[in-house]
Amino acid sequence: MKLQSLRLLVGSSHSCGYLPQRSARSAFVDPAFPLSDALYGVLLDQGFRRSGNYAYRPMCQLCRSCRSVRIAVQEFAPDRSQRRCLRANADLHLRVVSQLDKEHYELYRRYLSARHAGGGMDPDDAEAFREFLGCTWGRTEFWEYRRGGQLLGLSVVDRIPQGFSAVYTFFDPDLPERSLGTYAILRQVEQARLQGLPYVYLGYWVENSEKMDYKKRFRPLEVLHPGGWARLERIAAGDGFADNAAS
Repeated sequence: MKLQSLRLLVGSSHSCGYLPQRSARSAFVDPAFPLSDALYGVLLDQGFRRSGNYAYRPMCQLCRSCRSVRIAVQEFAPDRSQRRCLRANADLHLRVVSQLDKEHYELYRRYLSARHAGGGMDPDDAEAFREFLGCTWGRTEFWEYRRGGQLLGLSVVDRIPQGFSAVYTFFDPDLPERSLGTYAILRQVEQARLQGLPYVYLGYWVENSEKMDYKKRFRPLEVLHPGGWARLERIAAGDGFADNAAS
């Protein structure tokens, strides 16, 4: 798929949410450009991500620390901690729905208040909630994790030709022992394998960011760098990974 006519709009600089004392900036695909799930799959493999209807990628002047990552589904095997997480949540069942509703929003409010208070996302704005997570041009699904009739978590998942893209997950903040964020990723990997899809995309990984450290536990993890996709093991060995700083 050719992207020669793709126009990018560069946003203003703001504080980095991953690395302290750094600023960040993003480039957005022109909203007038007609996007689709297939085109978005191509963009994901070039380091893009979406928020609402907007596809973007980092374009910071002095930093290249944000790297797109994806799980190689067919080779993935859960480690001991992840197997324990699956056992702890064996009583949950997955239900896929096509729309967000009031129950989802109430759980989102609780999650933000407990986990991201003061983080800039307003839990009292239902319209912003729908705009942030929804998408009019893609194949977006909302994956509910329920115990009986009780909603414990929800993942926003985009379907693309080569797999799933994990957009956002929120869950009951009063159940830390369940590790519901980890469980949500494991279920996405499971479903991708069952459907013969090769990848689950996890967004960005930042090597020195504590917030992003959990992604390293999903092996084999592939990381996008200027030469293409490479395994995290190669990066750790210092092989085939460009310097984080811009030249």
